[in-house]
Amino acid sequence: MGVLLALGAALAYGLSDFVGGLAARRTSAWPVAFMCAVGALAGSVLIALVTDGSATGVDLAWGALAGVGSGLGGAFLYRGLAAGRMGVVAPVSAVGAAILPVAVGVATGERPELLVWLGIAAAVPGIWLVSREPGGDGSLAAGLVDGALAGLGFGLLFAAIGQVPDGDGYWPLALAQVTSLLAVVITATALRARWRPTARSEVTGGLLAGVLASAAALGFLLASQSGLLTVAAVLTSLYPAVTILLAATVLREHIHRTQALGLAFCGLCVALVAAG
Repeated sequence: MGVLLALGAALAYGLSDFVGGLAARRTSAWPVAFMCAVGALAGSVLIALVTDGSATGVDLAWGALAGVGSGLGGAFLYRGLAAGRMGVVAPVSAVGAAILPVAVGVATGERPELLVWLGIAAAVPGIWLVSREPGGDGSLAAGLVDGALAGLGFGLLFAAIGQVPDGDGYWPLALAQVTSLLAVVITATALRARWRPTARSEVTGGLLAGVLASAAALGFLLASQSGLLTVAAVLTSLYPAVTILLAATVLREHIHRTQALGLAFCGLCVALVAAG
């Protein structure tokens, strides 16, 4: 069940990134990130209201920390997607999103089976291969730095929200979206970037991306509670495969051979982790 929940979270995150990235290309990244946080907050509050559970102060603190990572991760991801190829920026962001929670999980005593470790090992080169830009010089594409910053943010999100135990409810998830929204506003203001939405596409695209992101965060939380944080984080971090396939189908971005090999490694990761 944990594997299925994590893969569902990857699907929802991939859809969210594509929708949000497309809106950011047409307008600006920060207003889209702001509306994404608003949409995710609305979705998370609804989930918390209709479910049982009693969160402790520690749970809420983890949720608040997760929100900082969510807000910064989403904003830098959208800025990178607006400037570069979706098939490059999204996979780079997934490297940090996978490695940081794995390190936290191992440090807190998780010991995955050998097949799971092999799957994790296959995920890292797989994610990296899809980040390579086609051409003989092996250069990296625009948006790489933003993708790396987004990965650190998402890694913090996964590592922190994964500390909320089963049965404590989903208010930590809602609080995460509150701090996510604040992180977007504060960072955009510090960078002297516009964060207030002014176009309809910023509002609609951001809200839809946010609702999808809240569903993804819920799936990841449930996956981490029903299994290992390391497994949930790695499988959820395969979300770029969804973004890449959508970019290839809708935007006609070419999937070159190196990228296809990376996707194959990602598929191997899923198979090994599921078998383990």
